[in-house]
Amino acid sequence: MIGEHLSIQKVFDLQKWERLQDSLASVTKLAILTVDYKGNAVTGHSGCQSFCKMVRQDEDLLPYCQKCDSRGGLEAVRSNKPYIYLCHYNIIDIAVPVIIDDKYIGAVMAGQVRLSDPSGSAELEQILTSKNKKLYSEKWEKLKDHYADLPVMSYQEIVKISDMLSLLCSYIVEEATNKNLIAEMFEKAAATGASPRLSDILPGYTLQNLESVRKEMTHILAGGSPNGEDEDRERSSNPVLKPAFDYLHAHKSESVPLKKMAELCHISPSYFSRLFARETGESYSGYTARLKIKWAKRLLEKTDMPIAQISGELGFNEPGYFIKTFKKYEEITPAVYRKYYKS
Repeated sequence: MIGEHLSIQKVFDLQKWERLQDSLASVTKLAILTVDYKGNAVTGHSGCQSFCKMVRQDEDLLPYCQKCDSRGGLEAVRSNKPYIYLCHYNIIDIAVPVIIDDKYIGAVMAGQVRLSDPSGSAELEQILTSKNKKLYSEKWEKLKDHYADLPVMSYQEIVKISDMLSLLCSYIVEEATNKNLIAEMFEKAAATGASPRLSDILPGYTLQNLESVRKEMTHILAGGSPNGEDEDRERSSNPVLKPAFDYLHAHKSESVPLKKMAELCHISPSYFSRLFARETGESYSGYTARLKIKWAKRLLEKTDMPIAQISGELGFNEPGYFIKTFKKYEEITPAVYRKYYKS
């Protein structure tokens, strides 16, 4: 897979990214730093606050900062989304993971701000605490004035900025992945003296079967299904499950848990699961994921909606997960699918 040989240095044009990073830091008031998968900085520290500069320059306190950075990155990778947390000095920090094909290649670290409403931090994890109260007390006199100068934000503002950074990273990763994939296939074709073909770039596709895919999608958009049946008939012939199928198709922007579906059908979750699998031949989660990808393909073909907006319209919790799910079913990213469908 392409993620096996892509480093963050290849994905991000670091010179251009660092200029953008400086601008983002200036506008958002957050300090921002980009690191590789080992936690090593690959950019300068944009907008670093004086308080954090002093803490990181202190050989006694620096190890605590490094441990916070490391743990924050790991938590972001584990959850596959931005991780907002409190550092050892109770300051807000954010880790935004950069992941390609399930491989963690680095992160964008941001933060160095205080909450305007301290009670808003109740749900946040303080990722590291020190038992050496004496050390912190001795250092505080030199640091307290700089601490007071830290920017102050509401928790809602911090969440919005972290989402923006995540969308930006997803966009950069998607564009870089597509460009590397196409360039790699053309290089391979050129090395053998052959002319690049569509099937070289999109394995399994030829002009003939791509045309059949287009015809199939046109039929779907007209209200039919791939096998020529009406989509409503695809839902269920079992009256017990009809409320669940009706709700699923009427609420495309929701991610509806199995338990709620079972409640709509007035049966237990375990019985719903067995009945659903018997009716569709798939698990509930597998069926809904496949259905959402089919809806996504319609939107990619019929509209110019951004990938992130399509992700939200179909109830995915973040664009990175949508792209990952799309690739699982279609073997290509949404952007590549749209590009070659409309070419």
